[in-house]
Amino acid sequence: MADIAALTNLIEPEAKALGLDLVRVAFFGGKSDPTLQVMAERPDTRQLHITDCEALSRRISEKFDELDPIEEAYRLEVSSPGIDRPLTRVKDWADWAGFDVRVKMAEPLDGRKQFDGRIITSDGESVTLDVYKLGEVAIPLAQIAGAKLILTDALIKATAPLSTEGADKIQLEG
Repeated sequence: MADIAALTNLIEPEAKALGLDLVRVAFFGGKSDPTLQVMAERPDTRQLHITDCEALSRRISEKFDELDPIEEAYRLEVSSPGIDRPLTRVKDWADWAGFDVRVKMAEPLDGRKQFDGRIITSDGESVTLDVYKLGEVAIPLAQIAGAKLILTDALIKATAPLSTEGADKIQLEG
């Protein structure tokens, strides 16, 4: 299995060189379909254009061809984090305060492995959620196995593209 921390250390400078923030590096799919997933975004818009994906994919491929950090064959997938994005960085919790999230725990907390609620605040060590039917719950960040935003109307509105100019036109080549 690939060393995610080592891969992240190789990928992050490539993303930064393009003006992108790295959101997540993950390796999944097992032996049948190993995939290196890289999520990045523009820090000013939290979005990623297809040209950004292409450029980052090329930079990663060139770097990995040179260093060969993954021995087995794999597929490289470069994408934006999407609307219902994973929350992987400490800053994500503050950035997305007020939005709904699903948190999966590494180990049960108060007998629960999952919490759905609204992000209230984060101090860098833990996040406080307003959990449905439970009220406020403080969750240590170190105990979170995974977290992602829940798709809601408020989230869709907050993540709408800055410009939709031309989105209603089909361009035909040729």
